[in-house]
Amino acid sequence: MSYGILLLRAVLGATIAAHGAQKLFGWWGGPGLRGTAGWFGGMRLRAPLPVALAAALAELLGGLGLALGLLTPFAAFAVATVMLVAIATVHAKNGFWNTAGGFELNLLIAAAAVALAATGGARFSLDRLIGWDGDLSGLWWGVGVAGAAALAALAVLGPGRRPERPAAEEPEREQALRAA
Repeated sequence: MSYGILLLRAVLGATIAAHGAQKLFGWWGGPGLRGTAGWFGGMRLRAPLPVALAAALAELLGGLGLALGLLTPFAAFAVATVMLVAIATVHAKNGFWNTAGGFELNLLIAAAAVALAATGGARFSLDRLIGWDGDLSGLWWGVGVAGAAALAALAVLGPGRRPERPAAEEPEREQALRAA
């Protein structure tokens, strides 16, 4: 089992860390911090630059934490939170399947992160090397990470988002004049 968890941690963590580096530094064709902030502003997120920095760091540091098995449930929380926000702001409107821009891959990433919070970093992790892996794993860590990530995502999506502006409606008088 430890080898499987190592493989999952390494691939998931390195992939998410690289995604964060795209957002933060613009590496590998990514937008960089300013580009990410512009994109987040277009999604009506308040304070898009600090939110972009938080998302990029959550992906970069959360991904590295998962890959190394360091503070595994906290790394999982960071990754799951970013994925839940991505589902709500970008992918949910497109349905489930990724082929249409849906949320299937984001859900898979969030679920894998939560599962790693429950299993812990396992045998080949820095958590084990340090000796605190037994205190940082178990069912309740997984449940806690899932719940905390959902609450954190709601905090970003609720007060952290500007309301949509309704389309300007023409006054009834102008509509009546056009109809005549």
